[in-house]
Amino acid sequence: MLIALVALLLAAPLAAQDQMPPAPLAYKQLDDPALEAKAQGLMETLRCLKCQSQSIADSDAPMAGDMRHQVRTRIAAGEEPEAIRTWLVERYGDYVSYAPQNKPIMWPLFAAPLVILLLAVFLLRGRFRSAGKKVTGE
Repeated sequence: MLIALVALLLAAPLAAQDQMPPAPLAYKQLDDPALEAKAQGLMETLRCLKCQSQSIADSDAPMAGDMRHQVRTRIAAGEEPEAIRTWLVERYGDYVSYAPQNKPIMWPLFAAPLVILLLAVFLLRGRFRSAGKKVTGE
């Protein structure tokens, strides 16, 4: 009984988060069509952290609405889309962007398949060479 009560108390803030009204610019477009086009272009390149397979432009998650609000507010204030993207990446990490930055820490991810392929070729070459010697009787 005590465990259920503690779990209920801990879950209450999570339930309250979804009951909050959406941010003002989450579903309302900017009045200037050029600014809205810039905002929409940026929102389509940012990933919803809750849905993970949708952009914030397509997601109905409350977090995506908050991110749309931030993008539109900053675009309306005159901030450039790349500066907004940089701010969001600093806040949420590289995963928020569909176009992650190439950083030195990423190079092993690109090099690993090539290293594995070269290692496989080297091992298979030695294997076929020794099998060929057994067949020919050397």
